[in-house]
Amino acid sequence: MKDKKLIFDGVATALITPFSDGKIDYGALGMLIDMQIEGGVDALVICGTTGESSCLSDEEKLALFEFTVTRTDGRVPVIAGVGCSDTEKTVKMCRAARERGANALLIVTPYYNRPTARGLYLHYRACAEASDIPIIAYNVPPRTGVSIPTATLAELLRDGYIDSVKEASGDLSRTAEIISSCDGLTVYSGNDDQTLPTAALGGRGVISVVSNIFPREMTEMYRTFRRGEHDAAAEMQRKLTPVEHAIFSEVNPLGIKYAASLLGICRSEFRLPMCEPTESTKDKIKRAIETFYAG
Repeated sequence: MKDKKLIFDGVATALITPFSDGKIDYGALGMLIDMQIEGGVDALVICGTTGESSCLSDEEKLALFEFTVTRTDGRVPVIAGVGCSDTEKTVKMCRAARERGANALLIVTPYYNRPTARGLYLHYRACAEASDIPIIAYNVPPRTGVSIPTATLAELLRDGYIDSVKEASGDLSRTAEIISSCDGLTVYSGNDDQTLPTAALGGRGVISVVSNIFPREMTEMYRTFRRGEHDAAAEMQRKLTPVEHAIFSEVNPLGIKYAASLLGICRSEFRLPMCEPTESTKDKIKRAIETFYAG
């Protein structure tokens, strides 16, 4: 059983994975990491959904873990996305990420298999027993087809197998239920536009997509809220909302990677089945970013 601790309080950026001619663009990734830390983010997530993890080989993931840990150089915690549909493989990735210096693990519910509540419990238990670093359970039923029951989260917390949950169901009533029912569980929003509502319920931050392009704005919004300046923070959230909605017009990470390309961060290059956003989505993202800067 691990000692529970707060992994971060604030904004963790779910990093995109830049590509150039089909290969990982480590130059662009290094600059992105530096940009995030200079922008004040509190942690970095590598190989999450936004990083197109399901289209990366195991070798690429391990190289990304090692590169991110080295580039970050202890400035902020590095959280490694290691989840997949197979428990044995996930366990191996847990160990490998720990060996490469990751500070915590982000483990998505096994997709496609749609395990029962008992299966989910056993999956996270196996992962926790394989590594002594904190685990963030990642609940995103729109993408995986399964949701972790609140009672299972409470059981995993009680038994010391998870420390936190990234709640990306989009259901604020469920978020409220988790926070009220799982005393001691750290809850992070998995949706940028629910950062402040989740914080108001007792959450401790967000694992953000939009912070790839607006790290300073996202961190300042959250910190403003934590200082008790709720009206000012709400105004910041309202200003960011059109950008968030435009970026999520199509499945993540299509919008955010295209937005990053507009700002010169990386190329708008994907691995199939991910592909370029439609022209209408591109226009929407361009207008939203222009309006944001004009305002």
